Order: sequence, then structure tokens, then C-alpha cells
Amino acid sequence: MARVILSPQHPLSAGLTGDSRLVRAYRGERADTTPVWFMRQAGRSLPEYRELRVGTRMLDACLDPAMASEITLQPVRRHGVDAGIFFSDIVVPLKLVGVDVEIQPGRGPVFGRGYADAAGVAELTAIDPARLDEASAPIAEAVALTIAELNRTDNGSGTATPLIGFAGAPFTLAAYLAEGGPSKDHLAARTLMHADPGAWRALMDWTAELTGRFLRAQVLAGASAAQLFDSWAGALSLADYETHVAPASANALSHVHGLEYETTDSAGSPVTRAVPVVHFGVGTGELLGAMHGIGVDAVGVDYRVPLDVAAARIGAGVPLQGNLDPALLAAPLPALESAVREVLRRGTAAPAHVFNLGHGVPPETDPAVLTRVVELVHEAGA
Repeated sequence: MARVILSPQHPLSAGLTGDSRLVRAYRGERADTTPVWFMRQAGRSLPEYRELRVGTRMLDACLDPAMASEITLQPVRRHGVDAGIFFSDIVVPLKLVGVDVEIQPGRGPVFGRGYADAAGVAELTAIDPARLDEASAPIAEAVALTIAELNRTDNGSGTATPLIGFAGAPFTLAAYLAEGGPSKDHLAARTLMHADPGAWRALMDWTAELTGRFLRAQVLAGASAAQLFDSWAGALSLADYETHVAPASANALSHVHGLEYETTDSAGSPVTRAVPVVHFGVGTGELLGAMHGIGVDAVGVDYRVPLDVAAARIGAGVPLQGNLDPALLAAPLPALESAVREVLRRGTAAPAHVFNLGHGVPPETDPAVLTRVVELVHEAGA
């Protein structure tokens, strides 16, 4: 897409977040300590979240700007993490353009029908993804409310706390759509991929356009980084990922790649920088190099692959994010602390490292444990 310079009021342009620990790490620089945030940090592990969500369905919470903003801010206040991750769900853009979808507690996204054949794909792709631009006003409002608060926060880094925009990758959206809901093996999507390549390409082009616009809207509204999350790419072979999925993920990110901001470098000279982009997938140890190849600054690694091994697979010069096993959050404190230090040690194989979990925070996690992990990362990662 065409190059766009972010507004002077954007946190990156205004000099509020461009030198934050997180943004510096995503561009390959090490700051005073290792930055840390947690996938699914805004959610069921927090009692304040559960209290706020009483009587409100998940997608309704995502589309209530004040509520989505407050949920995003809760873990920043409680844990002192180095970033907020925008509270949303990967199916929100589908809901906004009129697709029949709800999130059922204990199950996940459930659609009014599956889209596993050419007729279903044709019906779905008849919806113009551009409808999202107008429909995403609640998202832009929620982001604006959030950064207004984050711009006033400082967890010791001397900068405002950045917000990360969030969107699901095209394959993960397609996997849900083809099945009509959650699946253990994503067989419907993988079958459509090979049984009707034309329909598959149409579905992937459409999901890429939709989720790319969703991510772009968050950045334009004030997010300082963007994460593409491919929950189910680990179900794919490398060949299928490279042929049938990676081009769509690259197309989705094209909506963010042209977004830039003007700032100054350490010597005070004017410089134009791009909004940093990170890509994460679950069970994607065999795909890490290809996931970086779609055009991202940093790669998230799940808990199955040590960070130094991931660095060797991806190649030199790529910042990494991850990758503590979430199961360790319930382990005795000495075991947890030892594992945190080991992740930090292995993270030195990359030019920069953002500490995170190797997947999301389990809902039964003691919030005090997460706070302790943040403290330990900041102490040991200095």
C-alpha cells in the first residue's frame, strides 16, 4: 500500500513510545533491561477483569470502547509490563462486517454456518472488506481511550507504555470459517486448500484484506506496534504454508508496512521509521524462517522451541519474542525463576529479545505470579 506518515499526535511520532524498551527491541536494539508482556495478559486471570465482564458477552466487551480500553489497561497497572496488548478477538473484524459469529464460553468462535466449499466461499467473499473501515469506529475509539492513559504511564523506562495492535492471521481465520467453529485438526480448511485451490485462494485473499484493515485501523488510531497471530499454522507442513498461506499473511501485513513516523536518531538527525511488526504462531517450529519471510521485524516463538534454536533456524539479526512455557506459572517459585532466567539466557542468541510466554496466560494463573515474573525479568534482564 501507499506510504503514509503517521500524524504528529501518534505516540511514535510524538516521541512518547519510539524509544520504549518494546519498540527498541522490535527494531533490534537492547535497552536498559529486557522488555516483557504476556499474551492474554488482559483476561480471565485477573479478578478485576472477571468483575468487569459480569453479564457481558465477549464480543460485546470487545466492541464497547470504554470496556475494551479498561481491560487492556488492567494488566499494565497491575503487573508493570512494558506494553499493553489491545483487548480484542481475531473474529471481531468478521463480526463488524456482518458475518454471523458468536464466541461461546468454553468453546470459542462459532459461526452460523461453515464455509468449506466454493459456494460458501463465494457467499462470504461477496462481503466487501472495505466495509470494515467505517465499521471499525469502536475499535479506533477504544485505542484512543487506551493510549490516552498509556501515554501517562512509565514503568521505569522513562517513556510512555506502548500499545500493541492485534489481529488474527488469514489462515487461522480461514480455519475457523471453513469448519464453522473450533477444530482440533483444521481438516476442513486443509481439505479446501487442496480440493479447490481457487476457492481457497479467494478465501485467503478475503481474510487477508479484512484482517489487514483491522490491524491498520489500530495502528492509525495509536498502536505503536502490530502483532499478527496465527493460532493454527502449526497444523501445516512447511510446503503448504509457503505455497498456500504465507502470501496471504504477507498481503495482510501490507496494510501496515507503509505506515511510518518521523523522529530523530540518537545523534539528533531526522529519520523515518516503520511501525514494527511481530508474527507469532502456535506449534510453528518448522515454519519460523518462512514466518519471518513474510516481512516482519520480530518473530514470536512458542514454548516448544528454545530461543537459541529458533534464532539458528530463522537466521542472524532477527529479534525474538517468547517463550516461557505457561505451565511453569503454576510451578514452585524456584522452578519458575530458574526457567525465566533460562529463557533470558537463550534470548541472548538474538540481537534483541522481548520476554513473553510461549502461548497465552492460563485463566487459573495467580496474578501475583505474573507480577513476580515481570520483576524478575526486569532484574535479571538488565
